[in-house]
This record gives sequence, structure tokens and C-alpha cells, in this order.
Amino acid sequence: MPSLQQLRYLVAVADQLHFRRAAEMCNVTQPTLSAQIKELEMRLGTTLVERSRSKVMMTPTGKEIAERGRRVLREVAEIHTIAKAGQSMLSSVIRIGVVQTVGSYFLPLVIPDLHKQYPKLGLYVREGLPDLLLGSLEDGALDLLFFPLPVNRAELESQSLFREPIQVVMPADHRLAQKTEIDPVMLRGETILSLEPGHRLHELVRSISEDYGVELSHDYEGTSLDTLRQMVATGMGLSLMPALYVKSEVAHQDIVVARPFRGTAPSRTIGMVWRKGTSREKEFRLLSALVCRTLSARAPEITVLGDVSRSL
Repeated sequence: MPSLQQLRYLVAVADQLHFRRAAEMCNVTQPTLSAQIKELEMRLGTTLVERSRSKVMMTPTGKEIAERGRRVLREVAEIHTIAKAGQSMLSSVIRIGVVQTVGSYFLPLVIPDLHKQYPKLGLYVREGLPDLLLGSLEDGALDLLFFPLPVNRAELESQSLFREPIQVVMPADHRLAQKTEIDPVMLRGETILSLEPGHRLHELVRSISEDYGVELSHDYEGTSLDTLRQMVATGMGLSLMPALYVKSEVAHQDIVVARPFRGTAPSRTIGMVWRKGTSREKEFRLLSALVCRTLSARAPEITVLGDVSRSL
């Protein structure tokens, strides 16, 4: 029978389709990983991975066994979690995934209070693109996501945390910088810069631009909100950015400014996402209440959607 370690190596190869990257992911040397995959193939009497100088491919059998291996590893992780269930709540590590446009500006608001109330709680945080994070959650590599909603995947469950308005960011010397609020009609004729495709925020900004009849730049797209801010500062266009980023990185700038929309502003909803049936659901719902309570006190720019009245 395959060992759990061999299944971890096989799943890593299936994910990366590259032996060196798979080895790095598993924190082992490439020869060690390769030898274990070879031994697994010998145990099972079949080829799982096709190797060549130019690429690595999974055989049909390898793909199926890797997928079943994911489920086995996920169940093993749940067994460890259940074994710890007798311990106090929020007293172990939670492996968290966050999209780039959330993590750096949301987590600093909530982590101090979390650490104060639950000093044994550890947060392993991994940033990534939405599809990769969702895959890691489904595969069991992550326990929980702080993520833009909705998420329409049958095996996942979500809890809304807050609604975050989108603001207009522009150079400080822009003609609209003197306005206290921006009516969408004021943006006609402007070019809107966005993150590159693959980010949820790109899709939101594209949708807002279409609704308001504003041109979205396809020639220049940012890899992060910080690079977008720098592009805006040089006069390449305006951008639409979430309120927590504005609070953290724009409000104290003198080369770019942010202005809210007049009336009902476009917004995005951020929530928590986890696997259905996880043994840690009670912990995650408690964490949700803690986060919402902290945000209610520290972030007036957003609308908290979760339950802040729950007994902690």
C-alpha cells in the first residue's frame, strides 16, 4: 500500500507538473521525491508519471490515484483535527488562504485582537490567486479562506464578514481631485486601470466600468494594488480600489488621492470559506464572530455583515 508521504509527493507532482517545484512544496530534495514516486510506481505495478526533458505529465492512472490521494490526505488531516477537539477552541494552527487584495490590509486589523484573546492560535497565511486558493482549500492544503463572495462550489461553505465599498483613486493634481464625491457620470472619458485577469477585483472593476460607460485599459494592467497606485500616480489613468486598501496605503499619500462615489457605492463582499463537513466549523464560526466584532470597532469604512452579538 502507498504511504501517506508517497501520496503527498504524488499529489504535489500532480499539482506542479514539475519535480523540482513539487520537491520544494514538500520541503524535500528532488532526488528524494523522485525516488519515492518510483517506489510507489513499483508498489502499484503501474506508471503514474511520464517524464521527459521538456515536461512532466500524469498518466490517466496517475491522475486518478492522485485525486483519491487528495481525499485520503484530507481525511487524515480531519482525523488529526478531531483528535485535538478536546482542546480549547482556537488553540492550534489554522492554514489560511487570502487573495492579494484582502490579506495585507484586512489581517493587520484583526490579528492583534485574535492573538490577545487566543494566544495559542496560530495562523499560517498564504496569499494567492483565487482559483489556486480554492483548489488548495478543496484539496485540504488549506483550512480556511478569507475571500471575495460569492463562491459557487458545492463542496464549500461560506460566511459573509463585511461589505467593502470601492473608491476612485486618482493623481492628486487630477481635475476630479477637488471633488468630495464622484458621480459616475464624471468618469466619462477617463481610462480605468485594473489588476490583470485572474483577480476577482479585475472582474469587479470591469463590471463597474461597463455599467458606468468608462473605458477599461487592457494595455496596462497591474500585478498588485501597489503597482496600480504607482501607475495612477504617473497619470496613466484612474483606478477603482477597495476601502481597506485606501485606508492603509492611499489615505496618507500626497501623490494620489481617493474619493468615494456619490450615492450607493459599488462594493464587494468579503467572507470566510471552508469545506463542508469540516470538524472545525464551530471554530470557524467563532472566528467569524471575533473578526466581525473587531472590524466593527476598527474599520468604520466598511459594513460588517456577520453576527457581532454572539457570545465569545
